[in-house]
Amino acid sequence: MNRARAVAAGVAVSLLAAGCGGGAGQAGSAGGDAFSFAIKSDPGLLDPAQVQNTATYTALSLAYDSLVNIAPDGRVTSGLAERWHVGPSSVTFTLRRGVTCADGSAVTASTVAANVAHLTDPATRSPAYGVVVPEGLAAKADDAAGTVTLSTPRPFAFILQSTRYLFVVCGAGLRDRSLLKDGTSGSGPFRLTSALPGRRYTFTRRPDYTWGPDGASADDPAMPGSVVLEVVGSESTAANLLLSHRVNAAQFAGPDRARVTGVPGLTTSTVPNGTQEFFFHQGAGRPGHDPAVRGALLQAVGLGDLGAIATGGTGRPPTGLVMRPRPCPGDTVAGHLPAFDRRAAETALEAAGWHRSGGGVRRKDGKPLVLRMIYGTSGGETMAAAAEYLADAWQRVGADVRLRALSDAAYGEVETVTQDWDVDWAPLGVTLPTQLLGTLSGPFTPDGGNFAHLTNRAYERATAAASRLPGSAGCADWERSERALFDSGDLVPVVDKTLTTAAHDATFRITAGLFDPTSIRMGGAAK
Repeated sequence: MNRARAVAAGVAVSLLAAGCGGGAGQAGSAGGDAFSFAIKSDPGLLDPAQVQNTATYTALSLAYDSLVNIAPDGRVTSGLAERWHVGPSSVTFTLRRGVTCADGSAVTASTVAANVAHLTDPATRSPAYGVVVPEGLAAKADDAAGTVTLSTPRPFAFILQSTRYLFVVCGAGLRDRSLLKDGTSGSGPFRLTSALPGRRYTFTRRPDYTWGPDGASADDPAMPGSVVLEVVGSESTAANLLLSHRVNAAQFAGPDRARVTGVPGLTTSTVPNGTQEFFFHQGAGRPGHDPAVRGALLQAVGLGDLGAIATGGTGRPPTGLVMRPRPCPGDTVAGHLPAFDRRAAETALEAAGWHRSGGGVRRKDGKPLVLRMIYGTSGGETMAAAAEYLADAWQRVGADVRLRALSDAAYGEVETVTQDWDVDWAPLGVTLPTQLLGTLSGPFTPDGGNFAHLTNRAYERATAAASRLPGSAGCADWERSERALFDSGDLVPVVDKTLTTAAHDATFRITAGLFDPTSIRMGGAAK
């Protein structure tokens, strides 16, 4: 993947869950007063300015606050800031009084400004800068008034919402970032008290915490005394741990979800978790450069069947490119992808000058219709089956399809450096439409992030108009921009993956990869 898309996918995987259990289960290795949650990979470096994967964001959301929070319905709620005023290229936050870091030091407007300065410093080389956090972001603090203003050189539509991923480091960690290699220094309701890399991370509750979303506190006796993140790389193992009540909760994207669904004492919740799609390379001389070819190839595929194969029947019809809860809720997909019609596909290819030749492969001006398709091996057997389905559908209409499965390590080299592909199955995972701009428009690779060499003027006009409007005021234009992509076959949303969360003897909320720590309850209803 290119850098922008890899980071956006890593930090913005949507994990929305609420589980509740019955019974008197014990919460894993930390004892009955702990909430234990299985994570699929080690969080690694714990510096919020260097986060590159969802597991790290999940861990840090326990120990750090951000200026605002995002509710499961997409509503912006309070965080460190109790009020805010949004303009086209700036937002001014009024901070809560009395907020303290885990070491007892005060969190001030200057604390927030120092975080922005560090994250945007070129020497920091933050992977989030320019992707999750807008380029050119600057901060001006007024400690006396308790306000901090964040601004960008040009209008940035979701400047308010983007601060949800700006975790504020305070206290000793702000002065010495080396402390964040394997520790935390935040104002959140939990602080890291034990780290065993590759095994577990234990966070202990701060009972004095009173500045959570909408003023939530951490003094409810039903809240756990600690949260234990157990590193469990195998979903099968996570299911075993959950079924034996050795962890309170785990999440499942694969077939093991069936083992924990409908089990007495466990509750489950399944939500969309990112869109699976493919791109046509539109560089000069490529088959996908011709919109007639793209349209014909789409007509040759039953997209509903393809989606079912790619997800093993667990997916849902896609409704847009941004993950839920998204700021613009409209369905941009329905009615903007062609229906399956193999005969019409053949006719369209003939009209575009691609004629059958010996062996059944179509040619135009002596050149065969070759489609080199790449996809990731990390998608497992269902992804391989989906690639085979696509190859068969396109071979039936006269294409020579050559499949190539790539490891995650090799993907970036082929996708963006050698560009040795014509079709790229490239899942996206973003929480704001602004995070897609560098991928779907602008300079082509290697000079930019536009790896498929897209040039869609309708998309560019709509996003330019939307970018001048704050937040949801630009939704009509953002939605128009997505429809323009689908209408021209620039990218093809196939299916929304889903994620199932199963829980025992606990309830909680986790949205867009981030815990609402004050919602965690042992044995009772989520607050």
